[in-house]
Amino acid sequence: MTAAGLALAVAACKMPQLVQRNVNRTVPATYNNSTQDTTSTARLRWKQFFTDPNLVALIDTALQRNQELNITTQELQIARNEIQIRKGDYLPSVSIGIRSDMEKPGRYTLQGATEEAINIQPDRRTPTPLANHQLGAYASWEVDIWHKLRNARKSAAARYLASVEGRNFTITNLIAEIANSYYELLALDNQLAIIKQNIEIQENALRIVRQEKENARVTELAVKRFEAQVQNTISLQYNTQQRIVETENQINFLLGRYPQPITRDYEAFNSLVPQTVQAGIPAQLLSNRPDIRQAEQQLVAAKLDVQVARANFYPSLGISAGAGFEAFKPGLIFNSPESMLYNLAGDLMAPLVNRIGIKALYSTANALQIQAVYNYERTVLNAYVEVANQLSNISNLQNSYDAKLKEVQALNQSIRISNSLFKAVRADYTEVLFTQRDALESKFDLTETKMKQLNATVNVYRALGGGWNQ
Repeated sequence: MTAAGLALAVAACKMPQLVQRNVNRTVPATYNNSTQDTTSTARLRWKQFFTDPNLVALIDTALQRNQELNITTQELQIARNEIQIRKGDYLPSVSIGIRSDMEKPGRYTLQGATEEAINIQPDRRTPTPLANHQLGAYASWEVDIWHKLRNARKSAAARYLASVEGRNFTITNLIAEIANSYYELLALDNQLAIIKQNIEIQENALRIVRQEKENARVTELAVKRFEAQVQNTISLQYNTQQRIVETENQINFLLGRYPQPITRDYEAFNSLVPQTVQAGIPAQLLSNRPDIRQAEQQLVAAKLDVQVARANFYPSLGISAGAGFEAFKPGLIFNSPESMLYNLAGDLMAPLVNRIGIKALYSTANALQIQAVYNYERTVLNAYVEVANQLSNISNLQNSYDAKLKEVQALNQSIRISNSLFKAVRADYTEVLFTQRDALESKFDLTETKMKQLNATVNVYRALGGGWNQ
């Protein structure tokens, strides 16, 4: 390429304007006007946070066998291979090969007339047409003068790191989901025990009502109402048993195995105390949350992609070379220096015509970069909101649990009082029914609130970015 042609090509490479978008990495100083204590529960390993040996065993199994986690592991290998591919692009490519071909040009062509005039081998042993045999090594290299290929490798490396953080985020969510399902299973076991106790109480009350009917103190209506309540509670028992089966199967699915019983101690549920969670400060989310770190690496990769797309406007320098042997007979191929061949070439090329496509690629890279910025900011905002919500939830659930506990204690006393008054003909049977129903619902609500407390603790641990650092 002449100097004038190169100057024309470079001058033609006027690039479109780069769209800039600054990243907002600022977060509030505290959560919900809390203290600025930098101690964060997210630093705890999950085996320190979860102490139930049955739950620990389930999580251990899931980390080995969960299919989604194993899929992300293979995605890591794919991303690692992409780095090697990009690394190989800016290194010289060297190959070695053997080639044989045969061509019979027409006599009245330039090549045919030349061969006949030269008369290389006048003896009849010379084959017609002549063959051509080659043996040599060939190399090509695109000189990365604008760091286009290096930036592509760096972009692939950033996406690999993003894949690593994506796997860490999967681990965090997996541990939280198993823990929440496990606590739900314990709550359902306790609710089933409450239902069975209430069925026994209601059946005793039904026997009393039948005796009262025989003594003409109540009508058949009262008996039927008590029978209906017993059947309603029995129906609730079957519904709860179905929920237990589904929750067990969900846990087994997360563990990557077919349905089987889940080992647990449901009697220990009521003695479980939600752990005290130290939230730290919001700025720690930037380093603790795997999804934020993933979004950050994706942003780095997007910026590098813009530089790669930008370099497409500049001239590219390519160098190629070859060395070896070539002859028209195999026996002559190693006759040196007559059969030796070598070549060396360089080209400097710049885009001149197909600039619309290059501009489109550059514009797409810009748009993807801005998209990555918004995604990063959205991820940070979502992380902060999740933590703030769960911290508020823990506080409100504790107050709700204390109130529900007092309600259950009051209704338990009401059952004894209503039964005594009914026997003394000082209370209507409907009062007994309503009291038993309210007591059952309050016990259910108390168990449900306890489960929500445990789930909120798990969720804030996940929201803070805990669990992935094993």
